[in-house]
Amino acid sequence: MSFDRIDQDVQFAGEEVSLAEFMSSGLFQRTYQEGMQLVEETSAYLDGPGREASRNLSRDASLAYAGESMRLTTRLMQVAAWLLVRKAVHEGEITPEEARAEKYRLASKDIARSARLAGAHALPERLLDLISRSERLYARVERLDTQLREQPRAITASHPMAEQLSRVEAFYRETLSRNFGEN
Repeated sequence: MSFDRIDQDVQFAGEEVSLAEFMSSGLFQRTYQEGMQLVEETSAYLDGPGREASRNLSRDASLAYAGESMRLTTRLMQVAAWLLVRKAVHEGEITPEEARAEKYRLASKDIARSARLAGAHALPERLLDLISRSERLYARVERLDTQLREQPRAITASHPMAEQLSRVEAFYRETLSRNFGEN
C-alpha cells in the first residue's frame, strides 16, 4: 500500500477550509462514521473469527498476524482519537486552538505507514481487507490533519506575482465601486 496515493474524496478543491467548516461537512461525518465502524468491525473480527483463523496459520504467518493486528489496532486507535478530538471541537468541549496542539496530532506514523511484515501475504483475506481499509483511512486522516493545520501563506511584496495580484485586486475594487457603489 502506498501512502503517496491521493484519495479523491479528501480534496478541498484548493479552498481554504476552516476547522468549523470541515466539522460540519459531509466529509467529516462520513470519515467519522467510517472510522468508528472500522474500529468496531476490526474489534469484532480480532476477538472472534480472526482469533480462530490465526490458530491455523504457519509460524511465519502467525508472527505476521500478531504484528499486523497490533499495527492495525494502533492505526485505528490513532484515527479514532483524531476524529474524537475534532468531534469534541464541534461540540464545544475544546477549542479549535486546543485541537491544534501537538498532543492531538496524528501519531505513530512510522508504525502506521511501514511496509507489511514478512508472511503477511498468507494472512486471512478478511484481515488483509481490514488492514487495507485502515491504511486508506489513516492516509486520508493524515492528509486532513495536514490540511487543517496548514496556515494560509500570504503573498509578500517580494513575491514575483505580488504586483500583478495587486493590479488585479485594484481592478476588481474599482469595478465593484463603479458598478455597485461599494468600496
